[in-house]
Amino acid sequence: LQVFPGHSRTSPMQTYQASCIFDGKATLAEGPGWDEERQAIVWVDIEKGKISRFYPSTHRNETWAISQKVGCVVRTSGGDLLAGGQEGLLKLNPESGEVTSLQNPEPDLPVNRFNDGKCDPQGRLWAGTMSCEEEEGAGSLYRITNEGSIKRMVESVTISNGLAWSQDGRTMYYIDTPTRHVDAFDFDPVEGEISNRRHVIEIPKDMGYPDGMTIDAEGKLWVALWAGWGVGRWDPSTGELLAKVQLPVECVTACCFGGKDYHTLYITTASRDLDEEGHKEQPQAGGLFAADVGVAGLPTPVFKEA
Repeated sequence: LQVFPGHSRTSPMQTYQASCIFDGKATLAEGPGWDEERQAIVWVDIEKGKISRFYPSTHRNETWAISQKVGCVVRTSGGDLLAGGQEGLLKLNPESGEVTSLQNPEPDLPVNRFNDGKCDPQGRLWAGTMSCEEEEGAGSLYRITNEGSIKRMVESVTISNGLAWSQDGRTMYYIDTPTRHVDAFDFDPVEGEISNRRHVIEIPKDMGYPDGMTIDAEGKLWVALWAGWGVGRWDPSTGELLAKVQLPVECVTACCFGGKDYHTLYITTASRDLDEEGHKEQPQAGGLFAADVGVAGLPTPVFKEA
């Protein structure tokens, strides 16, 4: 077992098993967030351009098709869904199905699309872009406020991915996947500014690449592992790997806490890179999974509309 340089393991690593709760056959499921009001998971299938809402209690999955690749989705305080796609930001009215196009921060980069995005505790959306061809340094991380202002916060990003905020609101965690690092920034909750970027976790090569991410009530980070068959739990203050959720799917994309008292970890997966044999070996790839990991998570913040 490899850990962040300079730190050693002090306790046995815990292992959990995840079970498939929805065999959705998604190509690239991503961006899960918990809808407290509806007790449902909001998520996307990037490649198929679909936004979905899955209800674990009834196993019902609502889907809205968007005419572009869609990388992230968050709930708004007004009940709509705000998403980032290949043509910029858009808003979906789940009741009518109406889609409204909003701003595009990169109109000069048609090969780029939005990837992972989440709201900070103050209700601002942070969403990153990447090249569909995964060109190095072609993406950025943006901050979107309820007044509609978009500001580039991080430049030269290759695959903008996981985001999380500490419970005291003073630290933002961020992943640019190919770096194999989780980085931390000092976070100003009032102004929404970031500073003092540093590495806090290094993902060992034999565990794949860091993808989506969430944080639990104990301040530990749960990182989905692309090509890593699971989700790892790390202590960002020491870089130590504490636990792993095992999945029967190689490419694990993102996770969030939800369910009763936020005690269930919900996980999205992908089938995009599988050949015919791979689909036979991983029949649940592209499904939604759930695991009881013995710790509670935090609510998913919503986008606060003006």
